Amino acid sequence: MRRLPRDLIVVGASAGGVEALRDLVAGLPAGLPACVLVVLHLPAGGTSALPAILDRAGPLPVRSATDGEPLEHGAIHVAPPNHHLLVVDGRLALSHGPTENGRRPAIDALFRSAAIVAGPRVTGVLLSGVLDDGIAGLRSIAGRGGKVVVQDPDEALYPGMPRQAMAAVEVDHVLPVGAMGTILDKLCREEVEPNGAPEPTLLLRLENTIATTDLSAPFGHEPEASGQGAGLTCPDCDDALVEMALGSRYQCRGGHAWAAETLLNAQGLAWERGSTRFASRYELHAQEALEAATLPRAPLDLADRRTPEGMSSDADRSAPG
Repeated sequence: MRRLPRDLIVVGASAGGVEALRDLVAGLPAGLPACVLVVLHLPAGGTSALPAILDRAGPLPVRSATDGEPLEHGAIHVAPPNHHLLVVDGRLALSHGPTENGRRPAIDALFRSAAIVAGPRVTGVLLSGVLDDGIAGLRSIAGRGGKVVVQDPDEALYPGMPRQAMAAVEVDHVLPVGAMGTILDKLCREEVEPNGAPEPTLLLRLENTIATTDLSAPFGHEPEASGQGAGLTCPDCDDALVEMALGSRYQCRGGHAWAAETLLNAQGLAWERGSTRFASRYELHAQEALEAATLPRAPLDLADRRTPEGMSSDADRSAPG
């Protein structure tokens, strides 16, 4: 059986992710023999300046992902706002499917689709952020024989997601972002047996199918067939939630998926329970939304520092008016 390179790198980040992504991209070498796909939590409206920020950070070209584009070595594709970025049949796919953890794009959706399509050829990277988007996706990657790389929580601006990953998944490398480029370059030059991984579970395939389904298309999903009632309602649509994975994964008939802690925060149970620990995480979730909302201004700030007076920059042109 022909062996193939581990040539697909998927990256997820949330609060504090702009700085982490910029440092990661700066450390990736020119000619990297892998395709790099990036999801950062973003507000739904408008355009994202993230590709312009990252394009200036390192030697690899960075652009906003487009539907149907082939996976390309030596390039970085960034999920646009309000669309899941997925891997389908060896190509990029953009979906307006149901939100996951209240997010579109969602880290879990990207990681899961990559694991199904490429199995052990995938390396999943989780950076700074709060709560638990990306944890289920990393489990999918590890379960299909891929590699898992997590930012050192002591370095992350928001260590919640890296710490949750380390507690929930067998992590292959825990590193400062500045050291990841060398490891990722080494991993993508390894060859793997593409058919040596366990088959995707039925639940994994189901969730992936839901993520690829546009909300405008007919959608018949009965989560009760795969789980049991959780006695909770979906924060996005008020439909009843079903517990799909014991104590960690919930879904409604509209396809909205939730990890446990994100669901707790979205419902505001932190305040009802009077828990300082959960209330603090609720505040971090709000801070994450604020940071994402101010992202399009970042290139303008960078341009003020880097571009001589009177000259325009590509970042200026990319920022929404």
